[in-house]
Amino acid sequence: MLILALKSLWARRLTAGLTLMAIAISVLLLLGVEKVRVELKDSFSRTLSGTDLIVGARTGQINLLLYSVFRLGNPTNNISWDSYQRIKKQSGIAWTIPIALGDSHQGFRVLGTNQDYFKHYAYGRQQALQLAQGRVFNNTFEAVIGADVARTLGYQLDDSLIIAHGAGNTSFSLHDDLPFTLVGILAPTGTPVDKTVHVRLDGLEAIHLGWETGRKTLNLSAEQALVQDLTPKSITAFLVGMHNKVQVFGLQRAINNYRAEPLSAILPAAALHELWGLLSMAEKAIAFIAVFVVIAGLLGMLTTLLAGLSARRRELAILRALGAGPRHLFGLLILEALLLTALGISLGLALLYGAQLSLAPWLQAQHGLLLPLGWPSISEWRLIGLTLLAGSVMGMLPALRAYFYSLHDGMSIDH
Repeated sequence: MLILALKSLWARRLTAGLTLMAIAISVLLLLGVEKVRVELKDSFSRTLSGTDLIVGARTGQINLLLYSVFRLGNPTNNISWDSYQRIKKQSGIAWTIPIALGDSHQGFRVLGTNQDYFKHYAYGRQQALQLAQGRVFNNTFEAVIGADVARTLGYQLDDSLIIAHGAGNTSFSLHDDLPFTLVGILAPTGTPVDKTVHVRLDGLEAIHLGWETGRKTLNLSAEQALVQDLTPKSITAFLVGMHNKVQVFGLQRAINNYRAEPLSAILPAAALHELWGLLSMAEKAIAFIAVFVVIAGLLGMLTTLLAGLSARRRELAILRALGAGPRHLFGLLILEALLLTALGISLGLALLYGAQLSLAPWLQAQHGLLLPLGWPSISEWRLIGLTLLAGSVMGMLPALRAYFYSLHDGMSIDH
């Protein structure tokens, strides 16, 4: 019966081929959306790794996560340098990374920090930041930029960077009297680090000397700025790593109850989970669209089978005359539908892997999405199985119609 089904499809190869392509494209979209969805969620959760707490001014945990990790939005307030120093000395803390935000460079956020950022900041699966070129900043007016900044602006080592006052894409208040020298370019990470300009905390303090209420009132040279006290007065937030993870909740409670100023300490994993929950509606909407595309492809197959059934009534009658019973005809139509669905799934998988091979380098470089080749995941196998089952169900309607065709009905057709 398999050979007969294959020959039957070959005899109708034009319509069968179009149906096959429709199913293949549907499966390509369905499995492609699933792969991207899983990788997006995985990449999202790996934006920050190895950090036990994020501490900022009193606010909601999503807002704190957005501006401290994703460089989105603005803090409600800053943390005083004295409070940071006191909390930093708490027992159990292994390291801290101070973060100061507020300025920009040609649309990219500028982050003030210290060398601990490059020692302890991790992403992915505990991956440390790596330099593609140059070195980490050592002097006050040196900068290290992310991979996207370097690619977009075409920067090379030893280029000068002028930081703009404020975090907008356009600023008319430039710190052009105190430029920074580019000394390092980070390797791509697929995280907001790629879109960030990193400078030293004392460098940020230096360029803001003489600024009052957003306007420059005093011009200082680099030499004059360096002899000033460049200790920060405040920072935006700081990241905390603990020696013992068991102590995290106790420190979180202590910071949230800190009396000197209102602070919030959040668990990055919990905040990321909450944020992803808010985005899950869009994720589900895309998945539903992909499912409906598959259904549309299978309905196209059903239409093709039903439309061709009338033209095949003599063929089916001849099979009946040769001894094929109604069950054989039913099985033949079901088998044809299964073959079309299975071949469509196979072609869709081939197209998917071909797209992965060609697009994977671009997706990783531009969007930080890593789509490794490999066997389909459990969720993808489930989708494949459901598609195959749906294809067989779609084939039941024409199979049932063929089942009830009589020999006399087939032989009495006028041509």
